[in-house]
Parts: sequence; structure tokens; C-alpha cells
Amino acid sequence: MTSNVHLVCLNCQAFNRIPKAKISAHPNCGKCSTPLLSGSVHELSDRSVQKIIQKNEVLTIIDFWASWCQPCLMMAPQFKAAASQLPQVVFAKLQTDKFEQAAAPYNIRNLPTMVAYKNGVEIARQSGALPTAQIVQWVQSLSQS
Repeated sequence: MTSNVHLVCLNCQAFNRIPKAKISAHPNCGKCSTPLLSGSVHELSDRSVQKIIQKNEVLTIIDFWASWCQPCLMMAPQFKAAASQLPQVVFAKLQTDKFEQAAAPYNIRNLPTMVAYKNGVEIARQSGALPTAQIVQWVQSLSQS
């Protein structure tokens, strides 16, 4: 019996079941054919954030940021570079000043804040701007635990 991993497509929000053995083969969404694990950062909306958090069974890192926050803007390219180094992890961003209601349930008090989720559960959070190497190190430490 093959065990599956559930992933929400960040493009169309379709729910996908991927065999664990195929997760490293760059699977595509069954509905829209977009790569599910692309090594890029995806912008979330108020409608997609909760579904991504609750349904993804792979490590999902969400950067909560605001357009007025200078450390957030400085970290954005670092976050993008980290995503490209860790293609088996979902990297996403939620703009808290644009989607205040969507961000409110996650109790974000400092910006930027990266929150790690797996199987619908918060497993860690890191506040403050970090360089690429430290983001990668932090995410890798979560993958091993």
C-alpha cells in the first residue's frame, strides 16, 4: 500500500494526493498542472492562507510581512533565495497590511515573522529578518525534527 502526501496547489487551491515516493519528482497539480513544489515563493490571499495551512502535509513556511516594514522588504530576496534552495518545502508570503483579517488568527506581533506549519499545526516561528543561510538552516532543522 502506497502512502500519500496531501498538498494544496498554491495556484488553484486544488487538493492533491501525491505518493510519498513521487514527492521528490517535482509533481504537478492534477487540476491546473502547476508544479506543486517549485522552489519559489507564492503570495497568499485571504482565501488561500487557511486552506494551505490546514491541508498541506509537507513543511510549509509562511512569511508574514507588511509593505511598510523595511526589515520585511530587506528579507524578501533572502526568503526567495532560501525557497530556491529547499524545493521540497512550500514557501509562501502573506501581506498582513493587505489581509489583516486573514493574518489576525495567527497572532503575529512582530514583522517579519516566519511560521512553520506541518499537517495543520504550527511547529515553530521565527521573528526578525534573517539572511538566506540562516533561513535555510532554520528550515532544515525543522525538517529533521
